Amino acid sequence: MTAAEGKPTLLVVDDDDPFRAALGEALERRGFSVSLAEGPAAALALAERQVFEYALVDVRMPGGSGIDLVRSLRALDEGTRIVVLTGYGTIANAVEAMRAGAFDYLTKPVNAAACERALAGRPSAEGAPDDVPSLDRVEWEYLHRVLGDCGGNISEAARRLRMHRRSLQRKIAKMPPAR
Repeated sequence: MTAAEGKPTLLVVDDDDPFRAALGEALERRGFSVSLAEGPAAALALAERQVFEYALVDVRMPGGSGIDLVRSLRALDEGTRIVVLTGYGTIANAVEAMRAGAFDYLTKPVNAAACERALAGRPSAEGAPDDVPSLDRVEWEYLHRVLGDCGGNISEAARRLRMHRRSLQRKIAKMPPAR
């Protein structure tokens, strides 16, 4: 699909192949002309050849920071509306992304509808906080993220989290809490 077809152009940059592909397909069904990139270098190569109206950029990727990519994309085209995605959401990251030129900041997991609303600059449906996960869910995701960062080593994860190993095992063994 090309911009000549009248569809808004969108660049999706994420190192998670299944997520990137699924999000790209879902946004194509929503009327975008989507280009996919697995990292900052590939994204910049695409952005130098084509003007994108929108971009979804992951913060953490091998080969470079998503925040640095936001700066580079803004330098290429000030008109690109960039939304930053991250599984590691912190206030400091959000502030840094906005200062770099991002239009909005979303924490994963996200769906195509949330991305489309953010790209369009609209709040969530009816202004309700329907995409806000419960505190238990956030804790569960964080514990799994730290465990993944430790390569599955439960003892190392417990040390980093400053909690007893058995307590961490019990919390991780639970089913994910409802959103």
